Amino acid sequence: MEKQCLVCGKKSVMAWRLIKLRGKFNPTKKYRKHPNLQWVRVPLEIKKGSLKKFRGKRILACTKCIKAIGKK
Repeated sequence: MEKQCLVCGKKSVMAWRLIKLRGKFNPTKKYRKHPNLQWVRVPLEIKKGSLKKFRGKRILACTKCIKAIGKK
């Protein structure tokens, strides 16, 4: 299963870990940053929008989308 939000499509990105050494930055390693995905059940009351196809199902969504689902 891919680590990607099914609502907004947010996925992992590559980042650099920088260490400051004697006043200069020393790029050391690349690492992958993953979004904060949680399992959430989409309510049946959703009538329109991008969540219409996920009504009543459990999906992996980022926390920003979970907050938006609660407001609808």
